[in-house]
Amino acid sequence: MKRLVFMSMALLVVFCALTARVDAEERLKLATTTSTDNSGLLAVLLPQFEKKLDMKVDVIAVGTGAALKLGENGDADVLLVHAPSREKSFVDAGFGVNRRNVMYNDFVIIGPKVDPAGIRGENDASKALAEIDRKGSLFISRGDDSGTHIKEQALWEASGVPLKEVKNMITKKGKDREVQYIGPEGKWYLSIGQGMGAVLMMADEKNAYTLTDRGTYLAYKDKLDLDILSQGDKRLFNPYGIIAVNPDRFKQINYFGAMELIAWMTSVEGQKIIGDFRIAGEALFHPTAVRP
Repeated sequence: MKRLVFMSMALLVVFCALTARVDAEERLKLATTTSTDNSGLLAVLLPQFEKKLDMKVDVIAVGTGAALKLGENGDADVLLVHAPSREKSFVDAGFGVNRRNVMYNDFVIIGPKVDPAGIRGENDASKALAEIDRKGSLFISRGDDSGTHIKEQALWEASGVPLKEVKNMITKKGKDREVQYIGPEGKWYLSIGQGMGAVLMMADEKNAYTLTDRGTYLAYKDKLDLDILSQGDKRLFNPYGIIAVNPDRFKQINYFGAMELIAWMTSVEGQKIIGDFRIAGEALFHPTAVRP
């Protein structure tokens, strides 16, 4: 009898261990941008993948810089980000493999309807920023090393506005990370170290200007009293790429799950879901891997 009890307990331990292993293998850590999360795209896209592949995707929504850092530390399996030069450096350094283009949208400069800086209709983004500086109109920056923030810095550099070194302490899930970058000198420039949704709400509250991706703006539009004032500059093109973290660096990486997500997101089915995703009839993202 004792032997049967012992065998039963041993089988139970083995079963639990196997179950835990299966559960671990069925989870995938996706580090991505707040824009893909705040826009509502992932809430539509990922459940389809999870159902089809029987795999749970755990989303870590941060700025692109923080997402890449998670990949460098082996704390994510796959990245969906939007800063091509940084993505290339990540892959060239051996942290990522199998990068694929997924989709694009664009950045826009938004602000109060009364437009105190007078930039409405200005299609040169750097000229629009220079005018905001000249008028001393309030501007809210993400200041979080995200893809949007990286783009904003490039536009300020091209604007001719005097710049200074800025430091922000970004806190995410109890972990602090210092971000150093360049930004305008004026007191009208507020750098808050937050995601796109939080920046949009603050800009609305303070009647301020900001740079945002069009997708997140459209998702929040009904909550905002802010207009798109500057758009169309070719420098505002905003492509997204998906990258598997290199399993040769981190043995714990769910590489096969990452490749399943990459293959699905760039498949005809995944690309169609991205292309069909709309708010008030307006497309938020445009697929680039496959044209549905």
